[in-house]
Amino acid sequence: MNFTLTIMGTASAMPISDRNPSAQALAVHGRLFLLDCGEGTQQQMRRARLSFVRVEAIFISHIHGDHLFGLFGLLNTMAMYGRTAPLLVYGPRALGSVLNFYRSFFGDWDCYEIRFVPVDCREPQLIHTSKHVTVSAFPLKHKIECYGYRFDETVTERHRLENPDYRAKSYAYCSDTVPFPELADWVRGVSLLYHEATYPHDMADKAVKHWHSTGEQAAQCARDAGAGRLLIGHYSSRITDFDALLQECREVFPETFAAQDGDVFDF
Repeated sequence: MNFTLTIMGTASAMPISDRNPSAQALAVHGRLFLLDCGEGTQQQMRRARLSFVRVEAIFISHIHGDHLFGLFGLLNTMAMYGRTAPLLVYGPRALGSVLNFYRSFFGDWDCYEIRFVPVDCREPQLIHTSKHVTVSAFPLKHKIECYGYRFDETVTERHRLENPDYRAKSYAYCSDTVPFPELADWVRGVSLLYHEATYPHDMADKAVKHWHSTGEQAAQCARDAGAGRLLIGHYSSRITDFDALLQECREVFPETFAAQDGDVFDF
């Protein structure tokens, strides 16, 4: 499990009986990072047998409920499991008020420190450095302040000497956004790109209205970025034909995969 992505939620704002809202877990050489935290995240972590105490940092894209409403329960469960290590939480500045609310009413249970790091950038910016990975944030275009995150594996000089053909792995998470030209440059060359595909092409008017992307637009971004693979998700509850949505993407970018709750992708 040197570089492994676990999908814990692929739905958008409206509830879907067999899908959870947005949440993902990225494991990098034994360190665990969470991307968004929709309702049911802690149950999905249990199903995937992911440790609550091994989470090093949580990255929240924006302050919409389908990306955030699972956070309070997860923070409380970490305390009940006896977590003592500090937890880093990254997200828009407004997330600080949300965490302060949690601390004021439920913080008495916590036996660990929650360190909030506000994200505020207009272009890619390095925000987190760990032993085996660096994380950059970049702005997305949604109806409220929203950020994507890119994870780049750090390869030591010794590893390069022992494995001269080794290619460092990378992952980019593009949550809710309309298409914009700079995005392909910011995620250029990633091994795996996650890009929301809330609507199929025949619902493009709804994508524009709600500040989202179609499957075709997600595939165009992956193609223009030279990504290795594309992963789509954040599906509208209106979608009934997922095969058609996937085919729409593959006509533009053949290496596209439609994420399902519980999927695990090894890099």
